[in-house]
Amino acid sequence: MRAVNTYIGRPIERVEDFRFLRGRGQYIGDLKRDGQWHAAIVRSPVAFGRILKIDAAPALKMPGVHAVITAADIGTPLPTIPFRRKNPTIAPYAQPIIAADYVRYVGEPVAVVLAASAELAEDAAQDVIVEIDALTPCVDWKASISASSLLFPGTNTNIASTFTAQCGDTNAAFAAAPYTRRERFSVQRHTALPMETRGLLAEWHASENRLTVCGAAKLPFFNRRAMAGMMGLPETSVDYIELDVGGGFGARGEFYPEDFLVAFAARKFGHPVKWIEDRREHFTAIGHARQMDAEIEIACERDGTVTAMRGTMYVDIGAYVRPNGMTPVRNVVQFTTAPYRIPNLDFTGHGVLTNKTPAGTYRGPGRFEGCLFCERMFDIAARELGIDNLDMRRRHLLTAQDMPYTLVSIAPDDGFGEDECDSGDYRVTFERCLEEFGWDDKKALAGTLRDGRYHGIGVGCFVEGGGSGPRESARMEVTPDGNVDVYVGSSAIGQGIETVMAQIAADALEVPMDQVRVLHGSTNYLKEGFGSYGSRATVMGGSAIVLAAENVLKAFRELAAKKFAVAPEDFTVSDGVAHARDGRSVTLAQAAATNSLSSEGTYSSNKRTYTYGTAAAHVAVDPKTGSVQVLDYVVVDDVGRAINPLTLHGQVVGAAVQGFGSVFSENLIYDADGQLLVGSLADYQIPLATDYPHIRAVTLEQFPAPHNPLGVKGAGEGGIIPVGAAVINAIASALSSFNVQPTALPLTPPRVWELIEKARAAQT
Repeated sequence: MRAVNTYIGRPIERVEDFRFLRGRGQYIGDLKRDGQWHAAIVRSPVAFGRILKIDAAPALKMPGVHAVITAADIGTPLPTIPFRRKNPTIAPYAQPIIAADYVRYVGEPVAVVLAASAELAEDAAQDVIVEIDALTPCVDWKASISASSLLFPGTNTNIASTFTAQCGDTNAAFAAAPYTRRERFSVQRHTALPMETRGLLAEWHASENRLTVCGAAKLPFFNRRAMAGMMGLPETSVDYIELDVGGGFGARGEFYPEDFLVAFAARKFGHPVKWIEDRREHFTAIGHARQMDAEIEIACERDGTVTAMRGTMYVDIGAYVRPNGMTPVRNVVQFTTAPYRIPNLDFTGHGVLTNKTPAGTYRGPGRFEGCLFCERMFDIAARELGIDNLDMRRRHLLTAQDMPYTLVSIAPDDGFGEDECDSGDYRVTFERCLEEFGWDDKKALAGTLRDGRYHGIGVGCFVEGGGSGPRESARMEVTPDGNVDVYVGSSAIGQGIETVMAQIAADALEVPMDQVRVLHGSTNYLKEGFGSYGSRATVMGGSAIVLAAENVLKAFRELAAKKFAVAPEDFTVSDGVAHARDGRSVTLAQAAATNSLSSEGTYSSNKRTYTYGTAAAHVAVDPKTGSVQVLDYVVVDDVGRAINPLTLHGQVVGAAVQGFGSVFSENLIYDADGQLLVGSLADYQIPLATDYPHIRAVTLEQFPAPHNPLGVKGAGEGGIIPVGAAVINAIASALSSFNVQPTALPLTPPRVWELIEKARAAQT
């Protein structure tokens, strides 16, 4: 790559936005095929029960209804959705692609209606009669772990898996500590809620024995492999095609039952089959997230030195273990104290089954929750010890001298490959955040009543893991006109990879960026790919592009050498031209006009990257209503190297707004019968951009990642991780005169008002 880059590091506006702003994006809803059928999913109306009968006859009598599929049509053994990580205990809890004997949550698929239109399919789905012998559901993790009612016959527990993270001698540290504190925390159930709901269009090409599924996102290659296995097809006989995607955030793009059901229908009946969920269906069917209860303890010296922390977390994972369902459980036990140097740790996390929609990942899974638990404990301890909460953090934050810093080990080993923080000085981002925020000027506001509202400030430090391995692939083809097509296994889920990858490729090849076209995600582009998850797209995909470019330039030199009958090492390449020492030259376009100029690159690494940073919040609380206004919010992170500061800034600010939704309003509420009480955006309130106008994000590049050629770190999730911690600490600061210590989300106005009234009553 160029010694001085032309494109990397520049805030270039997203090239894909020109397509979107002119209405030329292509989403799953835009696709239509000749002879296309439409699918509607018949879903369980009860949370737990035995299926007694499914009668499709009334639906089949409706004109335009072609077929109804149930488990009986698919046969035995009924496929279950495979896991993405190894784990010794979760196999019995895998989700079948359709319910056969039992239903375990409201919304579980029990049948598929195929009709001439989507509207007709939905109407017919209402006429499918499903008789279920209802059983008593477990909708609370406390009841579930008692095992009075097992969700799965043949098992002896409703805990699907337990992770532990341990180092040092925690019991001894607690026994010797002059100060210890225990607190309970909880985070509510919510979901990623991408703007575009899920949709698929499957086509079976019988003459080619080939299946095509449009609507891929996040994990096209894993989903292809899973689909091929379930269908009994060679992997090469399945293609997942990625279109434009209206957001993902960890939930969109995983393998869901509908993936198989729509594809099975297309293959069985020989018609293209299309399915798009509505928003109500989306709430009951897409992966839920975040619901977690924890009991955390801290042990300190009187000066605020933390000698140990320990705790137990209970993660409500819903009715089945989804492909990534254990990720929040393993993350929270390993990353709760990640920014800090604490010698003795002992955390246990349980993945508990309940009769709710299965849970998976949502931006910063397990890290958002763990950050809140740890940062809240630091502030509680500092207040009770009478010491400065900032100095308490300074004492423990990791520094450059600590790097690489070994993370606490976990069991069981799920093959995730997390072992050590790679580079950085966490005090630098901490101090920069306080400076940008104006902490010294604002600290006098803490707990004061001004214009009828109590003001408070809070802080939270975080670590974001990125660059998930093991590999990513890229391929480059130089066209006869000198343009370059770049194919990469990373998926586009709204993060702007067409722009970022083009910047990397243009600098690597030393060609103008407008000569580069990026194609991504779809399985027909590359032999192998992995997708976009775990903040990996730029780290892994970008590095693969660098290697592919090196191979293209090597091939270019060899073609030029052959043309002029000189040694390849006698050529230098710059700005898309190979120059021989004798003055002769040839351009990429000239070489590609007469020869195939194409090369692949595969970047392999299990070394994770770790973006880190600090966030600070200033809030005002109205004691009469409990409403909270975020007056100022600042986040500072170090990402190693920013390929595009503009798109990165959008990622961080957007993630912060999502985090405010998690703190204040988003909540998937169930009743005692396991019925989801949320059916639309009128019930599930997401934040608006205008709700939080004062968000500032500062990105540093002081400590590049040492293990990849770009020096980049994954940075798509860090913006959300500290939001809960910083805001809840700020609210506690505002209400310090009442001695209010909030420990549970969401902090809706009624809940905040209730905390204030309880504190007033206690003082009285």
